[in-house]
Order: sequence, then C-alpha cells, then structure tokens
Amino acid sequence: MNLTLALDIGGTHMRAAVFLDKENLPIKHSRIRTQGGNESTFDRLIRLIRAITPPNQSINQIGIAVPGLIDPHQGVILTTPNIPEWTGMPIVEMIEDELGVPTVMGNDANLAAMGEWRYGAGQGHHHLLYLTISTGIGGGVIIEDRLLVGSHGLGAELGHVTILPDGPLCSCGQRGHLEALASGTGIATYVAEQLLAGKASCLKGKPDTQLIAKAANNGDNLAKAAFDRAGYYLGLALANYLTIFNPTIVIMGGGVSQTGDLLLNPVRRSLDSALLSCEYLQDLVITQAALGDDAGLFGALALAQGNKSLIQNPK
Repeated sequence: MNLTLALDIGGTHMRAAVFLDKENLPIKHSRIRTQGGNESTFDRLIRLIRAITPPNQSINQIGIAVPGLIDPHQGVILTTPNIPEWTGMPIVEMIEDELGVPTVMGNDANLAAMGEWRYGAGQGHHHLLYLTISTGIGGGVIIEDRLLVGSHGLGAELGHVTILPDGPLCSCGQRGHLEALASGTGIATYVAEQLLAGKASCLKGKPDTQLIAKAANNGDNLAKAAFDRAGYYLGLALANYLTIFNPTIVIMGGGVSQTGDLLLNPVRRSLDSALLSCEYLQDLVITQAALGDDAGLFGALALAQGNKSLIQNPK
C-alpha cells in the first residue's frame, strides 16, 4: 500500500494522520503534546511518526505543516513561535536522514489554504484566498492551482500587513498590522484597554473573545464596538487582497470567524466602501472554512501527495 503521513505541528500539540493513496479519510490518527519531559521536540516528532506507522508497513511520503517563517524550497524552519529550539532547523533533511522517507514542508496557514482548496470549501476554485482569524491572523493564496509562497517561501503573510500606521503593537513587534487590529488577541486587547479607561460595559478585567462575543450578542455597546472595529479593519485588508489577487473565493477560518455576522457584517460594509471596483465582487464567494482545525493537516496531505508541483515555482 502507498501510505502518506500528514503532520500538523502546533505550539501545544502535534498531530499526525496516515492516509492511503488518493484517500482523504485517515486510517490512523494521533495527537501528542509538542513538548514534554526531557525529550527534545524533534525526538517527540520522530516517536510520533514511528508510533502511527502501521505495523509491517512503511510510509511513502511525509507532508508537514509548521507555524512561523519557513523556507519550503530548502526545507528549513527560519523561526517558529513556541518552539525556539527549531530556529534555523533543516527539518526536512533531518527527517529524511532519520527515516529515509521523502518529506515536504509548508507554513501551516499556507497549507490550511491548500487543504480547503483540495478537500474543503474551495474545491473547484482555481484562485483562492484563505484567512484564519484566531489568536493571530494567517493566510494563504492559491493562484492558478498553485500555492503562492514567494522566492524564499515568505509570501502570503496576510496577517502582517500594515493597516493602521503607528497602530497597536503586533505580536511580531511591528505596529498597526492586521493581526493587532482584528485577531482574537487584538479584539481582547482593545476591550481591556477601553475597560481600563473607564468605558461602561458588562465585561470586567481582561475578557477573552468568546465572552466579548457573547456580550455583543446580548447588546453590550463596548463589545459590539470591538467587533465593529475589527470588522472594519478586516474589510480594509480584504479590499486590498481582492485588488491584488482577484480570487473567486475568500474562505475564513479560525475561532473568531465563527462569530458569524457579528464580525462579517462590518467586514462587508468596510469592504464595499473600500473596493476599487464592484467588479471584484463579481462571482466572488465569501464563506467559512469547512475543515476546521484539520485544514493544515489536509494541506500537508495534499502537499505530500502532489509534491512540489502544487507550490508556485520560485524561479
């Protein structure tokens, strides 16, 4: 049997699934904590791979989704949040040396876009834009059935575009990025600052996004204003993305996107007012992701089975 192993590495957990050739239902699935005990994260990864490999069989190819800045062409992790020991790691070469299995790697948000394109809400589309709106904001772009990653694999960092010069501090250290304005963290930070400044609200202290969404749906003015603000900036960013990439579908994933019209209504208003032309909306689908937390895993599967032919050629 031709077996493919897909891996999705997160700061808290790493997940693995084994698939038969041309199948998208795993025959085995496992998850372990990314870090633990005296074992290195890489050793834990290798142990997970060995544990999930079916007895008396071998894996034919491996695809990995990794957070952070990576060079997928060289198979090197440049820097990744929550796993500082992996900075500069040639992880593809190390896995191939350890296991003797051809391995490919992609950024987790990029591969989530690929997963939705191949197996989820983006099926049938050739030009796709994916945004994951959660603790942070990431994204991916499919152009003519190829994942756009740029010359060094650093492209499509959609959460780290400057929307408000000198705006709030982003997790990356820069100011005014979309992530700082419209992510779950950005919404929660804004509400906490407003509460500290004395704004009236049923919320107290440092509420998380779920509590803020609940308060907004119950009519709390500060909570509603927080989502209106996030949606406004997200709409501005989306207008820019439509102008640059002209996709036929925009897919939104991540926990914050699950708030539905609370976020999407201000997005639509902002988008309509900021677009260069209404022609960008012609036949455009804006929808929610279908694969949930499995999008990166399925993207790793698509990348491994399609190999590098699915990534835009850096040359």
